[in-house]
Amino acid sequence: MNRTAATVAATAAALLTLTACSSSTDTPADTKPSATASVDTRPAGIPPKPEGAEREALLGALRTINPALAEDPDKAIDNARNQCSAINGNADNPDNLAQQRFSTSSHEVSAVEAKAINATLGATFCKTA
Repeated sequence: MNRTAATVAATAAALLTLTACSSSTDTPADTKPSATASVDTRPAGIPPKPEGAEREALLGALRTINPALAEDPDKAIDNARNQCSAINGNADNPDNLAQQRFSTSSHEVSAVEAKAINATLGATFCKTA
C-alpha cells in the first residue's frame, strides 16, 4: 500500500471510529434539544414571514408606493423579506436590487420607487430580522 492510500485508509478508519462512538450513559433526556440551544435557521438579515395585521400593514405600505408592488401579495412579501437581506447587509446598491427584485413584466420599478421601498422596509420591517 503506498503512503497516500495508507493515509486515506487511516483517515477513514478514524472517521468511522468517531461516528460509531456512543456513551452508555446517554438517556432520552440527554438527547432532547434544550430551549437555550435552539438555532435560528433563517438566513441573516431576513425577517420571519409577517402574518395578520403585520402582513397587511406591509402590503399596504407597498401599495402606497405603487399598487403594482403588491398585485401578488405572496410574491410581494417574499420580495420584501429578501430585500431586507440587502438592507441589513449594507449592500452596495440596495436601490438597484429593489428595482430588480420588485419589477415584473407588467411594472418596472423606478429609481424613486426603489428608494421608497428601501426607506419603508428599512424603517420597521427589516428591523425584525
